[in-house]
Amino acid sequence: MTAKTSTIFDITCPDCGAVVKVDATTHAVIAHTPAPRKKTFEDFEAATRALKDQEERKQALFRQSVEAEKNKDDVLEKKFSEALRRAKESPSESRPLRDFDLD
Repeated sequence: MTAKTSTIFDITCPDCGAVVKVDATTHAVIAHTPAPRKKTFEDFEAATRALKDQEERKQALFRQSVEAEKNKDDVLEKKFSEALRRAKESPSESRPLRDFDLD
């Protein structure tokens, strides 16, 4: 019996850096090594600054939503009065025809 020599290629992804091992004879993926994770922050000070900034943004968004909720009644009242004024200015005299009216 002759033993087949199988060649395994290591292929590195140029985009993410992951390594895939492929068998040349079967064209199958034998193993996959994910790309090493990149550090999000270089030091702890940068990470704490980012967390503080994120917390400040959350607080600002919350304050904006509270203010919008306080003014919600006034805004809805103004919208309703404007729609009512427009409806009174141009009342529709003719009613739309229904299939029942045509009989």
